[in-house]
Amino acid sequence: MYEIPRIAVFEKVGFDEFKKDWIKTVIEPENRDITEGDLKTIREIYDNIKLPQRATVGSAGYDFFAPTDFQIACDDSINIPTGIRCKISDGWVLTAYPRSGHGFKFGIRLANSVGVIDSDYYFADNEGHIFVKLVNESVLGWRKEFKVNQGDAMCQGIFLPFGITENDEAEGQRTGGFGSTDKK
Repeated sequence: MYEIPRIAVFEKVGFDEFKKDWIKTVIEPENRDITEGDLKTIREIYDNIKLPQRATVGSAGYDFFAPTDFQIACDDSINIPTGIRCKISDGWVLTAYPRSGHGFKFGIRLANSVGVIDSDYYFADNEGHIFVKLVNESVLGWRKEFKVNQGDAMCQGIFLPFGITENDEAEGQRTGGFGSTDKK
């Protein structure tokens, strides 16, 4: 029988990183001050974050769970700080996809089509905090808001091996977070 390699570990980012990213992503776009109630809510959301997991022994995808209730209006998107980071062995990448049923039934997709989480992202300045940006395309005739409850699966991650070219000369080291590898 084929032994499936164990090549990664999911973890929560630190609370301070999650709080900073939640404020920047969720609260500040609303252009309002942060209240004590907001800080309490952020702590509760963080404490209830579930690490990604597979639903069955035959599942390739690890379900990422919504840290809070949210909805996406028709033709709109939402950027979600998951509170998750992933330590990945060299030679592997974590790819993120929409949940099959959400895409097929409701037209929900990831804004970047397929998310790519490199093994060195774990060491980024933002602790490798994984964000998920979901889009409600509303192209299937539903024209409805899409709702997800806290703890519901919202997307899936699949680990894949990768190779490099024989003449690869990459020597750069990641320091930044999302979108930082092309900055010189």
